[in-house]
Amino acid sequence: MRDVARDVGVDAALISRYFGSKEDLFVAVLDSCKNGRDLMDGPREDFGDRMAREIIYDEVMPCQDDGAGAKMRGLLILLRSVGSAKAMDVMQRTSNSRFFDPLAAWIGGPDAPVRARLAAGLIMGMAIGRELSDGYASLDETQKAEMARRLAVALQGLIDN
Repeated sequence: MRDVARDVGVDAALISRYFGSKEDLFVAVLDSCKNGRDLMDGPREDFGDRMAREIIYDEVMPCQDDGAGAKMRGLLILLRSVGSAKAMDVMQRTSNSRFFDPLAAWIGGPDAPVRARLAAGLIMGMAIGRELSDGYASLDETQKAEMARRLAVALQGLIDN
């Protein structure tokens, strides 16, 4: 909490006053990013293309409703928090209500929970791959375009079928 306070130029007591515990601060950060619910913003018909472009072309920017790449910010916060037992506890307790249930409802159909988990796994896997590597910078534009095209087809297939 002291590190966060220092980074934003306030006293740690102020953060504690407004957010309470570290866990409560983490939940507030996740809430500010919609936690994946905004992945469903936009037409279903271009879900795969939208997500593939965000993943492959690294369009991630700070959380803001109108910013390109904001849809991935909550996921990236989660991925970067995996090493914290408390953060993982929060995510394990709330992942269904924060992410999987809204995605499955948006997808619809009897096997929507399965397709939601598969789509989320593909998105998370690609995001992890980008974070652990050079962000696909070693690929030329033709390779990136092909990767985005194939990822878009795979994601859209999970949403549509």
